[in-house]
Amino acid sequence: MARVSKSASVDVAAAAPEKIKPIDQPKLVTAVLVADVIVVLIAALIAGMTSVMPEASVLFLGLVLSGLVVLFAQKTYAYTVTALGQPVRQIARMVLAIVGSAVALVAAAWLFQLEAYAPRGFVLGWFGLSLAGIGLVRVPVSAMVRRWTVEGRLARRAVVAGGGRQADELIAMLRRSSNGNIKVCGVFDDRAKDRAADPADRYRVLGTFEDLEGFCRKEDIDLIIVTLPSSAEERILMLMKKLWTLPIDVRIAAHQSKLRLRPRAYTYIGDVPFLAVFDKPLSDWGWAIKDIEDRVIAVLALIMLSPVMLAVAIAVKWTSKGPVLFRQKRHGFNNQLIDVYKFRSMYTDMCDADARKQVTKDDPRVTPVGRFIRKTSLDELPQLFNVLKGELSLVGPRPHATACKAGERFYNDVVDGYYARHRMKPGITGLAQIHGWRGETDTEEKLMRRVEYDIQYIDNWSIWMDLYILAMTPVSLLNTKNAY
Repeated sequence: MARVSKSASVDVAAAAPEKIKPIDQPKLVTAVLVADVIVVLIAALIAGMTSVMPEASVLFLGLVLSGLVVLFAQKTYAYTVTALGQPVRQIARMVLAIVGSAVALVAAAWLFQLEAYAPRGFVLGWFGLSLAGIGLVRVPVSAMVRRWTVEGRLARRAVVAGGGRQADELIAMLRRSSNGNIKVCGVFDDRAKDRAADPADRYRVLGTFEDLEGFCRKEDIDLIIVTLPSSAEERILMLMKKLWTLPIDVRIAAHQSKLRLRPRAYTYIGDVPFLAVFDKPLSDWGWAIKDIEDRVIAVLALIMLSPVMLAVAIAVKWTSKGPVLFRQKRHGFNNQLIDVYKFRSMYTDMCDADARKQVTKDDPRVTPVGRFIRKTSLDELPQLFNVLKGELSLVGPRPHATACKAGERFYNDVVDGYYARHRMKPGITGLAQIHGWRGETDTEEKLMRRVEYDIQYIDNWSIWMDLYILAMTPVSLLNTKNAY
C-alpha cells in the first residue's frame, strides 16, 4: 500500500460492516501509471506528425520516453496515493520527470550522433504536449483522491494486536489525526476480554492472537499494529511467527518505548512512531508494474501461441472423450481459492480435481496426448487466461492443489510457514521451476526446496528477476526428468 507520511493521519472506525466501497490502492496507482504512459506516447505521436521522422522512429521514441518518464517519476515517489492527493507536489514531480526524460533523450542523441532521429522540433513539441496532457490527467486525479480520502475510501484497514492501556493510548493518538488514512477495524488480545481498548465496546476485543491470522485474510487487512510492551519478548516472537506469512505490513508501536533510535529507524502514521517489522512484498508501484507486465506479456503470448493452443485443443478433443479444459481448485494470493485452467491431460473418468494422488511416471490416468503436453508444459498454456483475470502472475510461486501431499503429509504440515509463499500471486513459472524443481513432489525434501526458492523470489522480487525467469523458462523445459 501507499506510504503514509507524517502529515497523514487516521480516521479510526469501528469494526462494523462498511457501507462505502473502498478503493483498491494498487489498482488506482496502476490506472494512473497507464494513463501517464498513454499521454506521453500520444504526445510523441502528435509531435512526430510535424517532423520528417519515420513513423517507426516516432513510435520507438514515444515508447522510450514513456518508460523514462515513468522511471523518473517513480524515483520521486510520484506513484503513491499520498502524492496523488497533493496536486502541486505531484505536478512538480511529473514536470521534473518530463524534463529529465527530454534531457536524457537529447544527451543520448548528441552522444551517439543521432540528432536526425530526435530533431529539436520533435523534442520541443513532445515536451509541451506532455506537460499539458499530464496536467489534464493529474489535476482531476488529485481531486478524486482527496474526495475519496475524506470519504474514507482510501483508508488502510488496520488491526491492533495487544489490548489494555497501551492500545487505548495508541488509538487515542491516532484519533487526533484528521485525514482518515487509517481505519482501525478492531483489537486482538490473548488476555482477558475486559481489557478491551474502548470502554464503550466500540473497539471490543474481536479475538485472541490465534484468531488474528484468519481475520486478516478474510477481511483484507492492510496493516497490523503490535502494542505489546518490549518486556513481553516471548509473546512478541510468538506473534511474529504467526504474522510473517501474511501479505501485510506489520509495525510495532514505539510511542511508549524508552529505546531511542535514529529518526530514520522509525516510520510514522500521523505523528505516531513505529518500528517496521514486515513489509508487503509489493508496494503500490511494484504491484502496478508487475500487473502491467503480466497483462501485456500475456496478451502477446496468447496472440503468438494461439496456433499451438488450437492444435493442442484439437488433439485433446480428438483422442479422448470429455472437455478440452480442466479446472482445478488451487490456493492463490492470500490463500484464496481460484480455479486454474489447464488442457485436460487425463481420461475424464479418472481426473483428480483435488490432486489427492500426484501423477507419477507411466500413470495410467494420463492420456497419450496428455503425456506429451505435460512433459512440454503445453497443458499450462490456458493459465494465460488466469493471468488476464488477475488470478495468476506470469512469474511467482506455483499454485498447489488443495489436497496435495508430500509423502503422507499435507504441504502445510511439512514446511513451517508454508503459507508465506502466498504473500504474492502464484505464477505460471517461477524461480523453483527454472532450477529444475518442476513435476512430481513426492518427497518432503522436494517440497522444501521448492518453498525455499519461492520465499527467495518473494523476498528479492524485481522486474529484472521476472524477465530473467521468463527468458530461462523455455530452457528449463528441456529438462523433463520429473515431468510426467
